[in-house]
Amino acid sequence: MRRSAPLILSLVAISAVAACGKKDDSTAAASGGPITVKASDTSCEVAKSTLDAGTHVFTVSNSGSKVTEFYVYAAGDRVMGEIENITPGLSRELRVELPAGTYQTACKPGMIGDGIRNALTVSGSAAALTEDAALGQASASYTRYITSQSEALVQKTTDFANAVKAGDIEKAKALYPVARTYYERIEPVAEIFGDLDPKIDGREDDATAELPFTGYHKLEKDLWVTKDISKDGPIADQLVTDVKEIATKAKAEKLSPLQLANGAKELLDEVAASKITGEEERYSHTDLWDFAANVDGSQAAVAALRPALEQRNPELVKQIDKAFAAVDSELAKYRSGDGWKLQTELTQEQLKGLSDVINALAEPISKIAGVIAQK
Repeated sequence: MRRSAPLILSLVAISAVAACGKKDDSTAAASGGPITVKASDTSCEVAKSTLDAGTHVFTVSNSGSKVTEFYVYAAGDRVMGEIENITPGLSRELRVELPAGTYQTACKPGMIGDGIRNALTVSGSAAALTEDAALGQASASYTRYITSQSEALVQKTTDFANAVKAGDIEKAKALYPVARTYYERIEPVAEIFGDLDPKIDGREDDATAELPFTGYHKLEKDLWVTKDISKDGPIADQLVTDVKEIATKAKAEKLSPLQLANGAKELLDEVAASKITGEEERYSHTDLWDFAANVDGSQAAVAALRPALEQRNPELVKQIDKAFAAVDSELAKYRSGDGWKLQTELTQEQLKGLSDVINALAEPISKIAGVIAQK
C-alpha cells in the first residue's frame, strides 16, 4: 500500500510541465471559447448543443442551493468527463476530448439520480491528443497500472467475500479495507461504466428502487453496525461478480490523456469531499485507507503523464512533486501497522492538516488538463 520512492521522485518532473500554461489554449480556440453551463436545482443550461470534434472546455457555474455535478456521457452512460462537488456559488472547468458522435450532458443537483440532461452532437474530425507520442505512451502506461490493480482488486474482493460467506466477522473486517484500497485506486475508470460503480460503491442514502443498497458498503454496515452477516452470502457473491465485470472493462479501457488528468484531480476531490469528513466509510471509519488509495491513484495517473508534462511544463512538475511529498509526510503520521488509524481517532486539527495538504496538492494538479490540451 505504500507508494514507492521512485514513483514519488518521478512526479517531480510533472510540476514543471504545467508552467507552460501561458500558451494559447487550443481547446478554447477550437470551440470559440469555453462552453458555459448554468446549473441550478432545476435546470442545466448548456450554451451549445453541437460541437466540432476535438477538445473542449465546459465552464460550469452552480446558482442553486444544492451541491451539483456535471457529466458528459457517451452511449450507455459511459462517462467521457465529469466534475463532482460543485458547491453553490462555485464555478469549475472541465476539459474533455470528444470524437464525432452523439452524447448527453447532465447536471445532477444534490449529486443523485440521472440528472437534468441535454443532447450534444459532435461532428467532424480532429487529431487525437494521443497522436502526440508522449501522450500516447501515457495512456498505455496507465493501462498497465489499471490492469495490475484490477487483478488485485478481484483477488482481494474474493477473499473478503469468502470471509463474509463463512460468517467470519473479524476476518472480513480485516480484509474489507484492503479490498477497498484497490477499488479506490482505479475509481476514475470504475466510474465510467454506468450503474456498475453505484452497485459496488453506493452509499445507503443514495439507494433507489432500481439500485438498492448493496455492494461494499452494505456489507460494511452489517459487519460493523448490525453485526449480522448470516444472510449476506448473495450480496457478497454479487459484489464479486460486479467487481470482476468492472475489472474486465477497466483493463480494456483506453483512457485519453485528458481523462487521466481529470481523474488525477477527481481522486483528490474525493479525498476532500468524503474521506477526510468520514462520509465514505461511515460504519468502519477506515477512511484513511481510502485516502491513501486515492492519492496512490492520482499519483499513478500523473506519473503516466510525466514525459509529456516534462516536455511542456517542467516547473509544474516540481510543484506537484513537492505537494505529493507533503501529503506523504502528513499521512505517514497516522500509520498503524500495515494500515492506518481510524478516521475517528484523529482530532479536528489533525484532519485539518490532512485537508490542507490535499488542497495544496489539488491546486497544481488542476492545471494538468490545461497543459495536456495544448497543441
